[in-house]
Amino acid sequence: MLNFKSTVTLSRYSIFKLINQWVFTMAGKLDGKVAIITGASSGIGKGTAIALATEGAKVVIAARRGDRLQAVAKYITDNGGQALSVIADITDEAQAKNLVQKANAEFGQVDILVNNAGISFPGRIENADPANWRKMIDINVLALMYTTYTVLPIFKAQKSGHIVNISSVAGRIARAGMGAYNVTKWGVNAFSEALRQEVYQDNIRVTIIEPGLVETEIDQHITDIVAKQEIEARRKAIAPLQSEDIAAAIVYAVSQPQHVNVNEILIRPTQQER
Repeated sequence: MLNFKSTVTLSRYSIFKLINQWVFTMAGKLDGKVAIITGASSGIGKGTAIALATEGAKVVIAARRGDRLQAVAKYITDNGGQALSVIADITDEAQAKNLVQKANAEFGQVDILVNNAGISFPGRIENADPANWRKMIDINVLALMYTTYTVLPIFKAQKSGHIVNISSVAGRIARAGMGAYNVTKWGVNAFSEALRQEVYQDNIRVTIIEPGLVETEIDQHITDIVAKQEIEARRKAIAPLQSEDIAAAIVYAVSQPQHVNVNEILIRPTQQER
């Protein structure tokens, strides 16, 4: 253990790194668990990967941006965690299946699946580009369904498993300018509840996380200029949630005793009205 005399000579960066290594090596709530996180190269996915690894889980992180994904994996492993990065476009069914199968082959089990990958193209329906609708359905809904479908036989064989689907406040409340995005997130909620009813007897848990405004890169994809300005104005008017806030909610849900299934967590910034 370092004493005070040795620590005072360290740079701030070195001290920060040592603290992170100490946190990662402590016994965690998820020791022995294996978690897959999609969309893990940034934002909520990145925050969740780090949070689950900090609690002792071996994490399999997936995204399309290989350089950023590798950076997340390196951060985790440099700090004493275990991470496997898989570059994948999970809107492709074969790649989604490969992700789950690779995780299971590497670690011999999968305990948690966090379906986080998502995209948003807000804008009024009459001004929409239908190609953006298809992208949202592919990423927000079908990709989530592909990974879930593939992991279910593993969970059923283990008689345990936890699926966490990242939805949104938009999965509960429809609003003008968000119609197509509402479709995808209401779809996630409906799929998740139907799934829960189908698998609870196999000791499989299902949780929906429904964030309000979060400070992430999701706005960068918006192509409708008016919609982008409106979203940015809403975000600047309040103190939005951070990725770590959502990650903390996920850790809470997946670390509950096996007999407890947290079905839904709706989490808004304090200053967000709806």
